[in-house]
Amino acid sequence: MTIRIAMWSGPRNLSTAMMRSFGSRADTAVSDEPFYGAYLKDSADPQPMADDVIAAMDCDWDSVARAMAGPSPDGAPIWYQKHMAHHMVGPIAIDDLSGLTHAFLIRDPARVVASYAAKRVAVRPEHLGVMRQLEYFEREADRLGHAPPVIDSADILLDPAGTLAALCGALRIDWDPAMLCWAPGIRETDGVWAPHWYDAVAASEGFGPPDGPLQVIDDAAQRIAEACRPAYEQLAAHKITA
Repeated sequence: MTIRIAMWSGPRNLSTAMMRSFGSRADTAVSDEPFYGAYLKDSADPQPMADDVIAAMDCDWDSVARAMAGPSPDGAPIWYQKHMAHHMVGPIAIDDLSGLTHAFLIRDPARVVASYAAKRVAVRPEHLGVMRQLEYFEREADRLGHAPPVIDSADILLDPAGTLAALCGALRIDWDPAMLCWAPGIRETDGVWAPHWYDAVAASEGFGPPDGPLQVIDDAAQRIAEACRPAYEQLAAHKITA
């Protein structure tokens, strides 16, 4: 039986490094933001390479949802799906993705804004995806009767082995030390947008050092971060630590 892990993240959340980490396991297949094309087609969000992404992907919400709940690539026992919460603007929501184990990757919104704004044409609170993450977290917690796994990128960087081992325990899969390192470069499993977004992770061979001091952000960025902070703090109250 395949274990399908839907990791709900926001942008600039260590999400691609986490995909690399799970992809380093011999028992795991990975998928990179499968709803991105549908999101761009429906939202007309002016993101870099939007036309290329739409042309390269299945942009039908129902078709993508069926694929994510279907057979895993190459029959892998574990299927790690990297999902962006802010992409979910269409008719599919967390309740429609049956047979998946849902988890949530969070990051302090001030750090997200500082990183994300440098890569985007514009950034709004909804681009961080934190409110959608909280909505999905609460719906999944109601379904399960307990909190689903939440993990903070800062804790991963502080103690990769301990934090990821704790996450694996919560996901009911074995911890694999192979998750701590990977070969540099772009993968066939990376989205077509990788050349624009993945320069840092493509040069990496493992998780980076713990977060340093937060860089100064302007007032507009600070307002975006503060708009997202209450949802982040509600999620962080349930986070897994080593």
